[in-house]
Amino acid sequence: MVTLNKIYTRTGDKGDTALATGERVPKHALRIESYGTSDELNAVLGVARLHTRDMPDLDAMLGRIQNDLFDLGADLATPSLGPDEQEKLGYEPLRIVASQVERLESEIDRLNGELEPLRSFILPGGHPAAAHLHHARTVCRRAERIATALAGEAKEPIGEACLRYLNRLSDFLFVAARYVNKAEGDGDVLWVPGGSR
Repeated sequence: MVTLNKIYTRTGDKGDTALATGERVPKHALRIESYGTSDELNAVLGVARLHTRDMPDLDAMLGRIQNDLFDLGADLATPSLGPDEQEKLGYEPLRIVASQVERLESEIDRLNGELEPLRSFILPGGHPAAAHLHHARTVCRRAERIATALAGEAKEPIGEACLRYLNRLSDFLFVAARYVNKAEGDGDVLWVPGGSR
């Protein structure tokens, strides 16, 4: 269980912070950027959920995703460890698992099953919830780009499920935005190539 009694510690005043392992790294390190962007995505979803209260199934899905994003942050904040290092840590690190990715795939299929095939690119917008979900999708794509850059570093391994989760999540958010625009709005806002020339 997490206990936060003191909000400020002054330990990061010089521009570094601690990973879950206790190792101190610069606040601009790619690993910090990675889970910081996951946290930003979670906040964007919190705003989106202000507009999904009347859509209980979708809102419940988004609530589970917000919880997953804390799991993802914990996973990214704990570099992959060998057996000796994990023993020193004193606990088993929280990791994203395949079932979380599979649940997203199932929910994508469920929402997408109610939509017409897409025949055009769409513009972010429509219903307020859809606009916020599109915003969340772009933040998710950035989180994925940062996580793949981190995974490409020789001394910065991350779990495969993290990358799969972020990839599916951006797909989920795209489909969820379309679902909202169909159910609550006037449909997708279509891109008209050269339409403003």
